[in-house]
Amino acid sequence: MKIGIYGGTFNPIHLGHIQAARFAAEYLELDRLLLVPAGIPPHKVLDASTPSQDQRLEMAELAAEAIGPTAEASDIELLRKGKSYTLDTVKAVRENYPKARLYLLMGTDMFLTFHLWRDPDKLAKLCTLCAFGRSEADTEAMFAAQREHLARTVGADSVIITLPEIVDISSTRLRAALAAGGGREHLDPAVWGCILREGLYGVRADLKHLSLEDLRCAAFSMLRRKRIPHVLGTEETAAKLALRWGEDEEAARRAALLHDCTKKLNREQHLDICRQYGIRLDREEQREEKLLHAITGAAVARRVFGVPPEVESAIRWHTTGKADMTTLEKIVYLADYIEPTRSFCDLTELRTLAFQDLDRAALLGLEMAVRDLMERGAAVHSNSVLARDYLKGKRT
Repeated sequence: MKIGIYGGTFNPIHLGHIQAARFAAEYLELDRLLLVPAGIPPHKVLDASTPSQDQRLEMAELAAEAIGPTAEASDIELLRKGKSYTLDTVKAVRENYPKARLYLLMGTDMFLTFHLWRDPDKLAKLCTLCAFGRSEADTEAMFAAQREHLARTVGADSVIITLPEIVDISSTRLRAALAAGGGREHLDPAVWGCILREGLYGVRADLKHLSLEDLRCAAFSMLRRKRIPHVLGTEETAAKLALRWGEDEEAARRAALLHDCTKKLNREQHLDICRQYGIRLDREEQREEKLLHAITGAAVARRVFGVPPEVESAIRWHTTGKADMTTLEKIVYLADYIEPTRSFCDLTELRTLAFQDLDRAALLGLEMAVRDLMERGAAVHSNSVLARDYLKGKRT
């Protein structure tokens, strides 16, 4: 097994870190890549405006998902008391994976000063050093002598990776740019969304009046990476349906972007939101955890992002439906069901019908959903039955 360890203050983690890590994982054929935010870095002092450890870890987790399936964020240094010495981190990884080959990833400055680190000889015995170079010329001019010096003095084995693409930004300059109202182009959209939501680095956005672009990033920051294509598909489908049926396209987009915003939370986190906002759950909702994200998502959309009542309601009922749904509620319900990435059953008829007869499409969608739940022996919420029966009655 090959494991890469990429540490740093990540304050904030940016596209330069992400691209370097992604390329290293491919170049070295890593099985795992650990992003390790430093708790107390030994070589610098974090100022008072630095985000909390939990916030830096959250940004690292979002970046890890952007890098790919081999990457994950590790809180190993955040949990450790005292300064975050790399030697201690590598020792801990070695203890967990005694037979793995470890690669310590680092930038140019870190590699060129490696001999000044704490116990570089001990560290060199535990891992292979992997340094990022900007070009072939830089690699030869800057790294060759250091590589030979480290091999001779501390017995270090080094790998030099010439990055094919360079993001010319430092975290220091990026923090200044963010405070001045710029810098987002150097960030992964989900990381930018986290900074927006948390108000980090002097960014003071009004969350209740975000542009669609910023709301999209905020939504990304609250989702598992694998769910983003579904949410984007739902957004585009909802927008097309809104135009077809004379609804507000932007309202449809906002509802679609936020409809799964609490999907990744666990049951206790959902219940915390319910307690926070005074939401009372019926017996079916208390029993079926899969229903909770529509309820808590609607509450977060209204309280945090300031969506109007009609958008809140569309999010609230996108899972079960309800009797006498509004046009926007039907649009979001159907968009969630038929968006292009959905492939759990044949949706050809439903996708066509949604643009021909909205009520018939909503009825067919509810019938398909109820039938599927019953065939799997899963609980069917009474609101789904009421929604189906209401539309049946309306047709007759």
